[in-house]
Amino acid sequence: MATRTKLSRTAAAAYKLANLPADGRIRVVIERVSPELDGGRFPIKAVPGEVIAVEADIFLDGHDKLAARLLFKHPDDPDWTEVPMVFINNDRWGASFSVEKPGAYVYTIEGWVDHIASWQHEVTLKVAAGQRILSELKAGAVYVEGMAQRAEGDDRSTLEWMAGLFREGAEEYNEIQYNQAVELAQSAQFTELLNRYPERNHPSRFERELVVDVDRPKAGFSTWYCLFPRSASPEPGRHGTFRDVEKLLPRIESMGFDVLYLPPIHPIGHAFRKGKNNNVVAEPDEPGVPYGIGSELGGHTAIHPELGTLDDFKHLIAIAKNHGMEVAMDLAIQVSPDHPWAKDHPEWFKKRPDGTIQYAENPPKKYQDIYPVYFETDDWQSLWLELKETMLTWASWGVRIIRVDNPHTKPFQFWEWLITEVKKQYPDLIFLAEAFTKPKVMQQLAKRGFAQSYTYFTWRNSKYELEEYMNELTRSEMRYYYRPNFWPTTHDINPYSLQSGHEPQFLIRYLLAATLSSNYGIYGPSFELMEHLPFPGKEEYIDSEKYEIRYWDWNRTNRLTYLIGLVNRLRRENPALQTTNNLTFCRIDDDALMAYLKVTGNNRLLMVINTDAYNRRAGMVQVPIWQLGIAEGQDYVVHDLLTGAQYTWKGQWNYVELDPYLLPMHLLKIEG
Repeated sequence: MATRTKLSRTAAAAYKLANLPADGRIRVVIERVSPELDGGRFPIKAVPGEVIAVEADIFLDGHDKLAARLLFKHPDDPDWTEVPMVFINNDRWGASFSVEKPGAYVYTIEGWVDHIASWQHEVTLKVAAGQRILSELKAGAVYVEGMAQRAEGDDRSTLEWMAGLFREGAEEYNEIQYNQAVELAQSAQFTELLNRYPERNHPSRFERELVVDVDRPKAGFSTWYCLFPRSASPEPGRHGTFRDVEKLLPRIESMGFDVLYLPPIHPIGHAFRKGKNNNVVAEPDEPGVPYGIGSELGGHTAIHPELGTLDDFKHLIAIAKNHGMEVAMDLAIQVSPDHPWAKDHPEWFKKRPDGTIQYAENPPKKYQDIYPVYFETDDWQSLWLELKETMLTWASWGVRIIRVDNPHTKPFQFWEWLITEVKKQYPDLIFLAEAFTKPKVMQQLAKRGFAQSYTYFTWRNSKYELEEYMNELTRSEMRYYYRPNFWPTTHDINPYSLQSGHEPQFLIRYLLAATLSSNYGIYGPSFELMEHLPFPGKEEYIDSEKYEIRYWDWNRTNRLTYLIGLVNRLRRENPALQTTNNLTFCRIDDDALMAYLKVTGNNRLLMVINTDAYNRRAGMVQVPIWQLGIAEGQDYVVHDLLTGAQYTWKGQWNYVELDPYLLPMHLLKIEG
């Protein structure tokens, strides 16, 4: 016995020196798994109810059959849930699973040589060739006995009976049982059982467990309204308050918004305060820029006293919730020279050669009222922890949505750490990245944890530009991790396309934002009242409320305000508008008419938009009826949900005509 042990150890050592694999009997290869971001470095994103379709190349040597399973589980699940994978083509296999609740699901793939299916295939070929399979039935009985050991209840009894029949059929002179066994071995019943209780010897598992980061539903479907609280007063000349904002909530709710986004609400610095239209000299009564955060009254965890108290802000959060809205705060990681950080932590800021702190610049622009935080400081750990505590403080107030200003000017690894750490305590937090910068930078921020992202939609105007950009967002790898949030304008950007103030152009840009993307937002009263006058030569507003308090006539309405309320109601009523990636562009023979289909379940919507804001356009649109179960010669009704009009169409090609001065869009529900 001792000798055998010694020989075994010697053999083991020899195998190790020979670099033999842990198990050389593994024969299945699993590769090119999709979705998989950067080799599994980053998770994909989803919201509850989404179906994750997984594919992979799975193959093995020789001619044996193989089987594969998709494995997935939520952190709360004790065991893996398995889904059989099905052959697609060319060694490509697929399966899917649904994520039902927030959390970090993991998924992977396992495959193995399916000896039982290989046996069944061999039996089928031999029987078809007229050969007797007595020996094969004996081998099959062994397989089935193994299946029975893995089964329970009625299935176990059935498999034990099958094993007995195979053995009886293998007897030379038992012709009746032989024929029954041959028929059973090729039956659908047996195939179902062999898939249910496979022989999983020497399985191959994909080398990584991939992650699906499932956010709460609002990450995937939200409707944002931005306003400056200081401009919420119903009286000209008076600084608005949180209580004034509360009075506006019924109006904002009636328009269908569910996120109220507020630019910074903190004390504003005095040093180098900017005046009207970014004037470098402010008059004594000018309020300053909210992004110049911090004064002797506090910094990022303090409230501007003219807006109210912290209790007032918490009250606003509670009242907004009663109106179906959440309050989103604005994180701008920068300070005024009066911010407590500038005095208590000068090491967090970059110094000039003369020892003074370097103010913010974006040449040729200068922002003397702002100090950017220096993330290469030797004291970076304390800086990171302070920012984490700031986020936890906001969350303790009841804030669950944070819009981050210019995240692309801070380190990627900081954002990954911050978002991960904060969500450990508040997993329902949603971070929106306000980054208008290089594509790969915007994509990296999304991968690092931002649930939603600003986009280039603001500058995509033609049919070609819009279709190309939407295909990038919804057909490339970006669809797995980049959730676009479309804004026609922002308080920083007054795009050239809207500076004419032409009403049809505002309608077009709004309708595109609200129907192409499931997340969109508007810069509040400015957009809905079609403010458009620019600062000369720039994509900015003249008399911007970033630099002054504005008075808005909150009782004023127009065609756009009516349309906003109507479309937001339709977004809530139609699941097809609550997803971005369910988009299919349709052919239409006009270079300004754009048509796209959105389908979720039985909810089928066709949008047709005239992107030419000055001319009537007409053409034939091709409806992909083959996707909708509609026969070529079949009549079907399309109902315009914007106007109430109904049309009877037939076949693929149908006529549309849109006058931008009447309404530049159809929002058609396909009803039959």
